[in-house]
Amino acid sequence: MKFTESQLEQAFIDLLSEQGHTHISGRQLDRTPEEVLLVPELKSSLKKRYAKNNITDAEIDGIVRNLLLLPSSDLYESNKTFMHWLRDGFVLKRDDRSQKDLFIQMVDFEHPENNTFQMVNQMEIQGTSLRIPDGILYINGLPLVVFEFKSAIREEAVMHDAYVQLTTRYKRNIPALFKY
Repeated sequence: MKFTESQLEQAFIDLLSEQGHTHISGRQLDRTPEEVLLVPELKSSLKKRYAKNNITDAEIDGIVRNLLLLPSSDLYESNKTFMHWLRDGFVLKRDDRSQKDLFIQMVDFEHPENNTFQMVNQMEIQGTSLRIPDGILYINGLPLVVFEFKSAIREEAVMHDAYVQLTTRYKRNIPALFKY
């Protein structure tokens, strides 16, 4: 029995679904092809996590804007900045200066159950060219893992080739895939 790339993709989707990840087909997302960040999910996550701190919609919009404004002209620095924000968090200066600044973490590492995990497959992404990753794992609307599946039944398909193809296709988008 042959095990095709689409079967491998579906096996990953099923495995992640069993772990509580929501599966979404990229074709079902309401977005433009240039958008990779899942803004509604990110906003919802931040609003829920910082509701007790009375975070405002404008402050959440500012966080999203800062992510989207990371320059693609210096992707190394942008990726470094994004990874720092993701890993270590950052301080949000409040719009109302009478309120205490907020320490923001986009992913709840202490309580993973508070995060939203989504597996999106076959999502068309338009940058300098059209790309369709086999899968993207999102946490709280942030694209953090890109999957490019390769069939193990083809002798010429080796992991090194998959890595080369992935880095060639997305070299300016790893790990900050939302910058196209």
